[in-house]
Amino acid sequence: MAEKEVKNIPGRRVVVVNGNSGGGLFSILKKILLLCVFLSFAAGAGMCWWLYTLKEELPHFDSVEQYRPLLGTMLYSDDGAPIAEFAIEKRMIVSYEEIPRQLILAFVAAEDKNFFYHFGIDLQGISRAFIKNVKAGGFKEGASTITMQLARTFFLSREKKLIRKIKEVLLAIFELEGNLTKEEILWLYLNQIYLGHGAYGVQQAAHIYFGKDVWELDLHECAILAGLPKAPGRDSPYTHPERARKRQEYVLKRMLAEGYITEEERAAALALPVQTIAGSDLFLDKVPYFSEHVRIY
Repeated sequence: MAEKEVKNIPGRRVVVVNGNSGGGLFSILKKILLLCVFLSFAAGAGMCWWLYTLKEELPHFDSVEQYRPLLGTMLYSDDGAPIAEFAIEKRMIVSYEEIPRQLILAFVAAEDKNFFYHFGIDLQGISRAFIKNVKAGGFKEGASTITMQLARTFFLSREKKLIRKIKEVLLAIFELEGNLTKEEILWLYLNQIYLGHGAYGVQQAAHIYFGKDVWELDLHECAILAGLPKAPGRDSPYTHPERARKRQEYVLKRMLAEGYITEEERAAALALPVQTIAGSDLFLDKVPYFSEHVRIY
């Protein structure tokens, strides 16, 4: 406590306080608060610098002109008939205008309902997933947007590590959303995504599952394809038709909730059976020995 000295001056009494005591509890708390503020700013600046350096190390994607998808090689007979295809990823590229609106909205409703409004990450979706995971006591729901899924497919692996998720967010925000339109992101996503049974992209999937071009798909078929990205093998209409049906119901429910379809359209789609074409292998069905010889050559 500060020392006090009383001085008698004619007409008044003056008390002089000696401030050599160190300031007391209030002064200590003030210093602690200033230290905490300084450390917070230092930590924030350090985090920003780390994120900046990490971002600079990531690949750059400035325009759709940089899209170089893996495509197969088709082998034809002398009369022009296809007899084999050699491919690591079976994919047929289609333009954005050729993809039906119902198919686009089916994917948006099922995978990323706020796609047209967020900047690469969905803060509302992250909060919702966090609450559900806490209640479940484990990882039950993710919060990856379509843009984040595209960033992972293009540049990253599927390993479940925090650093991979941070890279995914940085790529989604700065490289994809920062340089592309929403339509360009959707076009890339729908031509790139894996949909099971060797099919990459919606056009290849439409051919493999339904024997159609993507613009010929009906609503109930669009809902089947839009239900596949989460688990293409588990929800395949070939091997697990009952699971595919449940995913179809989920997609149609989400489309109805977002106002993309009416109740009548949903009911009509659910009334139709899921009919897939019999799986075939062009390589094995035609001249496999000759085709293999060409492939090796």
